[in-house]
Amino acid sequence: MAAAQANANAGGGGAGAKSGGGGGHAEGPTSADFENIDVEHFLGYIWVAFVSVFIIYQIAFHFVRYVRTVACLNNDTQKYFAAPHVLFARFKKHLLDAPLFRTRHHREFKLSTAINIGTLPSRLQTLLLVGYFSTNVGFCVWSIDWNGQYSAVAGEFRNRTGVMAVVNMIPLFLLAGRNNPFITFCGISFDTMNLIHRWFGRIVVLESVAHTAAYFASKVHTKGWPALQASITGSEFIMTGFIGTVCFVFLLIQSPSAVRHAWYETFLHFHFIAAATAVGAVWVHLKQRPQQYLLYGVVALWAFERTYRLVRLVIRNIGSGGTKADVEVLPGDALRVTVRMARPWRFRPGQHAYLYLPTVGLWTNHPFSLAWSEEEEDLNISTMVADEKGLPMSRQDILEMHKTSMSFIVRRRTGFTEKLYKKADLSAAGKFTTTAFVEGPYGGENLTSYGTVMLWAAGIGITHQVPHVRDLVAKYANGTTATRRLTLVWIIQSPEHLEWIRSWMTQILSMPRRREILKILLFVTRPRSTKEIHSPSSSVQMFPGKPNVQALVDQEMQEGVGAACVSVCGTGSLADDLRRAVRNRESKWNVDFREESFSW
Repeated sequence: MAAAQANANAGGGGAGAKSGGGGGHAEGPTSADFENIDVEHFLGYIWVAFVSVFIIYQIAFHFVRYVRTVACLNNDTQKYFAAPHVLFARFKKHLLDAPLFRTRHHREFKLSTAINIGTLPSRLQTLLLVGYFSTNVGFCVWSIDWNGQYSAVAGEFRNRTGVMAVVNMIPLFLLAGRNNPFITFCGISFDTMNLIHRWFGRIVVLESVAHTAAYFASKVHTKGWPALQASITGSEFIMTGFIGTVCFVFLLIQSPSAVRHAWYETFLHFHFIAAATAVGAVWVHLKQRPQQYLLYGVVALWAFERTYRLVRLVIRNIGSGGTKADVEVLPGDALRVTVRMARPWRFRPGQHAYLYLPTVGLWTNHPFSLAWSEEEEDLNISTMVADEKGLPMSRQDILEMHKTSMSFIVRRRTGFTEKLYKKADLSAAGKFTTTAFVEGPYGGENLTSYGTVMLWAAGIGITHQVPHVRDLVAKYANGTTATRRLTLVWIIQSPEHLEWIRSWMTQILSMPRRREILKILLFVTRPRSTKEIHSPSSSVQMFPGKPNVQALVDQEMQEGVGAACVSVCGTGSLADDLRRAVRNRESKWNVDFREESFSW
């Protein structure tokens, strides 16, 4: 009873504070105060349930993948894993991989060639978001006596929406970080986390506006507009609450896709400043009130994530001569950025990193897929060799001589990439070297449990797929992957785009046993003449025009081995076409669909 009474007093103080007055109720906590506490707990239970379901799904997925890999290492037929499970196939076809309506998901809605207004969420994403949004609406109006006096109803609604807004700020700021732990634990992509973050933000804004509007309406109804103005200017509590709401509304106004894409750097800086101001204002607004303890979690999460990023950035890039980047111009309005890291970097296929180039953009950073990495040689072996030869080489000497290098291919767009391209183009020989900082790595995929892997790329999307090709071919030669059939389909506008990855593909094509597993299909959509289209070999074929997506997927289904994965990184239209082609065969083929995108 004592604990219950303490919680009740906490809820009463918070509710009373939210009403715009001083402390708690003189007569003690009311039933509405207990209900506000219940709402906090209910939302917490919902978050735990969501996270638990995704973690259990992820554990089951990893277990199945591990068993399948082990079972298929010495099995060239893999027939057992080729047939889909009926119920899971239906789940993937109608929910997990399904677009919201018919086919459109990743293809952007564009007002012009320069302005797009975003994409549609998938069917499963929509169901989860609508469900959570509806739950918040329900909690905002739950158990309020709408037949009571106007001031009492407004007070209860004001308190409830205020509590809901503060509670939802915890997942809002947790999901905003690049080092969000749920990306790993739940197996949810950063792209999906961004979508959830944006919708949590909209919910917080709407609840904050409702909270403020309820107070305004009650004040004007009982005492008039002059009293409202006096309370805003004369009370720190009301003023800071009003400032917090204004900041949240500003965040909502600047958040649409068209604004983000048109002025990304400006959006990022104002977004950070407005969010920090909103948190500070709400902190003062809840001063000496029990609900402030929720903001401790918000501030702690934000501060920890930012500090962790800074420490990681310093450790990876400072010392040993620092991190340097060689930037060179490539045909087709592209750049190759080769970064020599100050510290060793463990590279996995499917990873991306954020690149800082202070001489081009002072503190701006952008995500790019890691296209290639040269691993650092073993330091112990190098030291032993050096000692045997009597050379005065230390571990530091070896680090200076053999640094891990990573390469990005960057397509010329606007803003940062435009400035970077112009600087390289105006430099001698079309290249320059500058100080760099690399933050990451983030992401990563393991495709070694699939007997058949089909990798699709359009244009610059090849940077995501090349590491997978190298990894799977190497592991096939070593006997450490279940993959027996690997097909790369690359769609480019011009043959000159082949120069982007020519040196890397030359290394891959010379790898042991490459011909036994790898087939490359190149489609050139805008060839200058038919003479440009020629196939070097039966395993590397070139075609004019666009591919027949469904026909190629069907061919892979007929000739494939075991479980399959179809991965795509490219334009929205290609991703949607592939999604449709895969879904058409999911009831007959055990195939997983993977889509890599940065729809920020």
